[in-house]
Parts: sequence; structure tokens; C-alpha cells
Amino acid sequence: MMEQKKEERDLLCLVLAAGKGTRMKSDLAKVLHSLCGRPLLAYVVDAARRIGAARTVIIIGHQAERVRESVRGEDLVFVEQREQLGTGHAVRIARDNFRDWKGPILILCGDVPLLTPETLESLLLEHHASGAAVTVLTTVLEDPGSYGRVIKGEDGEVLRIVEARDASEEERRVREINAGIYCVGGGFLAEAVGEIRNENAQKEYYLTDIVEIARGRGYRVRSVVADFPPEVMGINTPEDLGEAERLVRSGFLGSCTS
Repeated sequence: MMEQKKEERDLLCLVLAAGKGTRMKSDLAKVLHSLCGRPLLAYVVDAARRIGAARTVIIIGHQAERVRESVRGEDLVFVEQREQLGTGHAVRIARDNFRDWKGPILILCGDVPLLTPETLESLLLEHHASGAAVTVLTTVLEDPGSYGRVIKGEDGEVLRIVEARDASEEERRVREINAGIYCVGGGFLAEAVGEIRNENAQKEYYLTDIVEIARGRGYRVRSVVADFPPEVMGINTPEDLGEAERLVRSGFLGSCTS
């Protein structure tokens, strides 16, 4: 059974769902791949609803119409990213949908289906309690591999997030990684995404740059660590999908229904 949605609150969600997902070895858009009979994106939309999001803006791209048809509801708004220029660019093209939003904005990934409402509530609570401009969801891995590293100061404040390909040897030894999930103040996000530049190895607009933009303005940037790393696992390969299915069938998200 699905949990009852919390009372609608002053919260807007952005879902990044434009990617093709070439490592899935399929022509199907990544977020349309089936997990226990439901598209990956449906799990993310459910999570947004369960924590009471007033509106969810979904940034779509590859197979846009099929993605649009896979989830429905009056609370959903779709924005098409015609060029894949990075996560920062994706959020920027959706800016008209949150430019005047004064409350928090939760940024989710359409290929991360195992996030629980409890973890998202922890992220929202820390964001509110700390007064941060940005609060990042992280986890700790034995082998961080190609994930972006979360670089912190001695006081625990997040200083920056460095993509693995751009990291120094010392930074690559950091085991705390960025899960790609954020809570951001609405007014700040609308301004910050306009300042992101593509001066990096991939020539992409990284959403992670909002951390350094916030720090440069003297704002706080905090983090919340997800204790169970598979919960923030992105589905990038058929093997990832198989592992997610095993977890769901084991009861991680309740019953596995189609």
C-alpha cells in the first residue's frame, strides 16, 4: 500500500529526467525502464508526493512525449531540455517555473527510485534548521569511483563538490560522495543557476557549482548523509536495475506492485 501523502506544504520539487542512459544498452529513455512493473520516474514522483510537494517540475528530454505520458497528475509540470548541456543547464531552463518561489526547492533525479520519504524529510529538516542556502544529500562509499567528492571544512560545512574527473589526487581519496539530491532556497537557486559556467573537463553546466556560488556569498552549505548507500543509487546499467529490483522485492520500499 502507498503511504498517505502528507498535507501539501510550501515545497516545490524539480526532477531531472532528460537523460538517454546509454549504459542501459537500450533505446528506451532511462527513466522509463521498469522497476517491478513501474517506470523509474514513477517512484520519484511518488516520493515527492509523499513529502507533500505542492508542485513537481519534471525536466524531460530524450523520448520526451513517452516520459510525459508515463506519469500524470495536476501537480506535475513538464519542461523540455532540447540540448543536453548538464544538470545546471537543466535547472536553468526550468527557471520560469520557480523564479518567484520563496520556499525550499527539492531537486531529485529521475533515475534514483529508492529514496525514502524519511531520508527526504531529514534533508528538509536540516535545511530548515541550519538556515543553509543549499543542503546536499551525500553518502559514504568504500570505493567512490567516478562519483563527485564532497569537500568539507573542519566545521563540517560543505566547501565544494568536485567531479571525479576534475579532482586532485587528494580530493579523490575523499569517500563522501554527492548523491545528486539537493534542497535549495528558491530565491537563491533562481539567481545561482544563471551564474553557472561550463569551465570544466566536460564543458557542461554542473549544478554542483551552486555550492561554491553560495559560499562566495557567505551563505551556509550543509549536508545530510544517507546511511544506506543503495538508497541513493542511480540506475545507470542493467545490473543496477537488477539490484534495485532485488531491494524492492525484499521489502525495502514496501510491497512490489505493478
